[in-house]
Amino acid sequence: MQTARDVLTPDALGMLQTIALEGSFAAAARTLGLVPSALTYRVRQIEDALDVLLYDRSSRQARLTQAGAELLREGTRLLEEIDAVANRVKRVATGWEPQLTIAVDSIISLTTVLELCESFFALNPPTRIKLRDETLSGTLEALTSGQADLALGVTDSSNTTGIHSKPLGDVSFVYAVAPHHPLAGAPEPLKDELVRQHRAVAVADTVARGGGLTIGLLGGQDVFTVATMQAKLDAQLRGLGSGFVPECMARGYIETGRLVVKQIERAQRVVRVNYAWRSAAKSGQGRALQWWLGQLSSPPTRAALLERHRAV
Repeated sequence: MQTARDVLTPDALGMLQTIALEGSFAAAARTLGLVPSALTYRVRQIEDALDVLLYDRSSRQARLTQAGAELLREGTRLLEEIDAVANRVKRVATGWEPQLTIAVDSIISLTTVLELCESFFALNPPTRIKLRDETLSGTLEALTSGQADLALGVTDSSNTTGIHSKPLGDVSFVYAVAPHHPLAGAPEPLKDELVRQHRAVAVADTVARGGGLTIGLLGGQDVFTVATMQAKLDAQLRGLGSGFVPECMARGYIETGRLVVKQIERAQRVVRVNYAWRSAAKSGQGRALQWWLGQLSSPPTRAALLERHRAV
């Protein structure tokens, strides 16, 4: 006896679509170039393999049973997916990657990244996009480990073999606290001895191997560790701790008085932020990566990736 896999072929599913479109076995047989008995036999084969009735035989019309209607519905979806796969394979053969994975550091404007994704999808490419949330050295590691094809927000790739990088821009960090935090009213510049007495908020490095980066912390200081730079801002807005934050992300909160910038003994930090990708001859780059690198060559796009953060 034939199994469901034997009979549920694209040709068979297309036959069921034709029967539904024509409204009767006789009309569908004419369209398909078959005699009615041959068409009926093929439908019987499907019914026997599934052990269900697909059509109500008490009517002259090809009236589907509930089971038949479900098979037609799912069969139509499967045929559409087959067509989509065939189209994807043809287009991938022209140089499009099946998937492009982008590691996005938490300092990068997600709004801008999603707008770029929207523009990319408008091309109707065969390439799927996957975004990875990363922080600090984990952003570069996602690229060097092969888990990402493009990384946005890399802070240092100068000594990494096989990696190309270009600058997005410089990010200034300011030391900020909530207005109700004990350090908000303390005389400036804040001394390290005073800062050490209060909890710092730090972002966890997503690097898988090693200890990762630790930035701006003092020895012996209590630390509250969170997952992203936005979570760090949220924690500091609540007065749960203090620390350095990107001025571009904190600007709206500073302007509305929800964060207070404090001068400290240590120098304010400025970090060069880059985008990076694995080395390959231009002919070896997929068309999706080429499109993204083309967008990143635009100064307004690079600025937006660092600057377009909304205060909530």
